[in-house]
Amino acid sequence: MRKVLAISYGESYCSRYETPTRRTDVTDIRINGAPVERGDEILTPAALDFVADLQRRFGGTRDALVAARAERRTEVARTGRLDFLDATRDIRESDWTVAAAPEDLTDRRVEITGPAEAKMAINALNSGARVWLADLEDASTPHWANVVSAQVTLADAVRKKLTYSAPDGTAYRLREDARLATIVMRPRGWHLPERHVVVDGRPAVAALVDFGLYFFHNARELTGRGGGPYFYLPKLESHLEARLWNDVFIHAQDALGIPRGSVRATVLIETIPAAFEMDEILYELREHASGLNAGRWDYLFSVIKYFRDVGPDFVLPDRNGVGMTAPFMRAYTDLLVRTCHRRGAFAMGGMSAFIPSRRDPELTEVALAKVRADKEREAHGGFDGSWVAHPDLVPVCREVFDGVLGERPNQLDRTRDDVSVTAEQLLDVASTPGEPTAEGLRGNVAVALRYLEAWLRGSGAVAIFNLMEDAATAEIARSQIWQWLRNDVKLADSGELVTVDLVRRMEDEELASLRESLGAEHFEAGRFGDARALFERVALSDDFVDFLTLPAYDLID
Repeated sequence: MRKVLAISYGESYCSRYETPTRRTDVTDIRINGAPVERGDEILTPAALDFVADLQRRFGGTRDALVAARAERRTEVARTGRLDFLDATRDIRESDWTVAAAPEDLTDRRVEITGPAEAKMAINALNSGARVWLADLEDASTPHWANVVSAQVTLADAVRKKLTYSAPDGTAYRLREDARLATIVMRPRGWHLPERHVVVDGRPAVAALVDFGLYFFHNARELTGRGGGPYFYLPKLESHLEARLWNDVFIHAQDALGIPRGSVRATVLIETIPAAFEMDEILYELREHASGLNAGRWDYLFSVIKYFRDVGPDFVLPDRNGVGMTAPFMRAYTDLLVRTCHRRGAFAMGGMSAFIPSRRDPELTEVALAKVRADKEREAHGGFDGSWVAHPDLVPVCREVFDGVLGERPNQLDRTRDDVSVTAEQLLDVASTPGEPTAEGLRGNVAVALRYLEAWLRGSGAVAIFNLMEDAATAEIARSQIWQWLRNDVKLADSGELVTVDLVRRMEDEELASLRESLGAEHFEAGRFGDARALFERVALSDDFVDFLTLPAYDLID
């Protein structure tokens, strides 16, 4: 049974900092979730009041901006193109820079990503990476226990008292003899609700819940330690959405007496419309901006989603065959580096999702060579650092960037004046080498089913076929199938036409294989039936679902 907690009050006190705030209105806050261990340390009346204030001030603007996304996409589907904005030409052509980076964000040559789970957090903080991206978005799920426990983990990590005891008795602690990674937290995107937190009768915006709880409990602690509350902002589609985040930052800092500019945000350029507004996004956040990141997997998903019904020129080959050297991807990353360095912001490279295997050294050796080549491309292309998903990849990434940067903390001085990217280059999907194959289709089915089953059980970062898969890669898999079905795609290796019957046959075969490998009892104890139904809802139905996490949310507590 869910716990329903109604908190109504006119005066609240920030218990940690003893800062009183008086209100003339009464806020109704309801927590529709079961109790979580140490949740009372996070869900304090004052913290919830802060979240409710953010919701009431900014929730309406968020609703309007999310609605505007659909209107813009409809226009793109009608015309088949995007372009740079005429109305903001002056911003792109004028000279301005973002605020100088704080000391603990000047060197970001290796960043490790992962969910804010205690064991993984300790390993990430101890890994030797410069930054830990604490991912409350694609590498997590909105199960209430995950939402709250992530905040507990982060609060302990900020105060350097995070510990974890494994079931086998192994104790995990933060190292005292080495520099720990700087924490940069990624809240959920603007599109997601948090139905467990209801403010004035409506579910709160998940991004405001994640940001609000983290900022309230940790901003003063972080600034007192010489750092600050740093964020990665996901899935923005316009500079107006960046402006909203900037307004949130200003209000939050003022409300809690945190110096303005303490917040620093790195924006993931992981949607195709945002690629046309990089300058504008940095401009809106310039007092709080730290950089941009090439969120390659969500970017591919966005390209498929945006142009899913435009025609065959936007049909991509197998997802694993779309590399960063494809013309449209190269244009995107080159433009990102040029834009960032012209504005004094950091350009961060994309994810290497490979997971080393101690049982298969040959596979690991081949994969590490690919990771190294990927990081070398980024470092020599002007990026200031890059992402990895596993601690064993930190030395590889660090070695590559050490070789390019030397003693320099970054390469902001490399402005890439040689780069000039047009709208046509950003949209040149048709020049991508490769073709859709039966192997690629089966891979999409296999990954989607496995990932969705794990997601429904509460795991957002899942090791599948030696890759760390998250919601972004599952989105590519299911949206690619949807697009192939509606563009009469014929598979290059089998000659088969992609049909619903073919996809369902592959589902049958993959689930039968899983049942055999896992054993009937373990298989039946999982959620593979729900995963299949969800997969068919987001991959095979006539209407395209914007984000698979929205219908998936309806299937969890």
